[in-house]
Amino acid sequence: MILNRTKAVKTAILLLIISVSFIYTGCRRRNVEKRQLISFKSLNGIDYTEVYRRMKNGLSFNEYGYQLEPQWKLKFISDDSVNIYSPVKNKFLNFPLSRGYDSIFNAARAWFKVKKMNKDSLVFEILKSQNDSLDVSGAKVFMTFYANDYIKNTLRSDSTILRRPNRKDTLFIKKLAAKANSNPAKAFAAREPAQFIPKSPLASIEVRRTKPDMMNNFDTSDDYLDPEYYITIKKAYQDFYYSFTIIVDYKGGIQYGKPLVAFQDPSLAQPYIHTSQAVMNSYVSYYFNVVPGTTLGIPHTSIVSVHVKGIAGNK
Repeated sequence: MILNRTKAVKTAILLLIISVSFIYTGCRRRNVEKRQLISFKSLNGIDYTEVYRRMKNGLSFNEYGYQLEPQWKLKFISDDSVNIYSPVKNKFLNFPLSRGYDSIFNAARAWFKVKKMNKDSLVFEILKSQNDSLDVSGAKVFMTFYANDYIKNTLRSDSTILRRPNRKDTLFIKKLAAKANSNPAKAFAAREPAQFIPKSPLASIEVRRTKPDMMNNFDTSDDYLDPEYYITIKKAYQDFYYSFTIIVDYKGGIQYGKPLVAFQDPSLAQPYIHTSQAVMNSYVSYYFNVVPGTTLGIPHTSIVSVHVKGIAGNK
């Protein structure tokens, strides 16, 4: 009797598990059927230009002076390809388009989530990816595109005007500049980096220029976030080479920052700092006029990296 009851209970449990499995499988199939791959078919052939790139707070600048510049132009060709403008080659290049669920897609080696999409405008959120993982919560950076026809015939404007930073950006930079100018520790990257203009034929300077290409996604932001200058001084007292940072204040004055070399022996740091600071105070100060960096036309304290090479005698 007990055996029969146990067998009946086991049978009932098995039937319950099977029933639940069928229900779960059916629901899962229906959910998959509802989730369709994102499609850009209705937008094919429309030329779009990016007009804003902003953070969630509406600003295009962050506290480090980094500007989120609207740079893209694109046109969807099909559901598996998109044309994106290359400023280097001065033409549109075709990129594969990988589509996913939940409005997520990949193009030009970057991941995006569609927040808005119609024939007049697009809004994409940039997604953060690392190795094989993708953070679908987003980087809270948004790209806004307008159709070229919408810009011209509805807004009666052009992308150059629309891409300008707004009043909120200007007020934000003024506050940052006021802090940096009163405290060098608050220095931030200048959108137009400080300039070192030679005033002697014995001095020359080369500014690092990043070549935009596929490998860096045409991103040259390091040129203003961390500007580097290679300075050569002829007829120096001896051959030397020193790398260090310089704090350039809002009036063009310069102040020694820190060495850009690692010291395995800490006792070597102070002599290096002492001599490289002397190089700055003598050669750099004497041979160059310095123009402060600016952001939105506002002069402010910023930091640059310099590599100073001295060539002795008549070499």
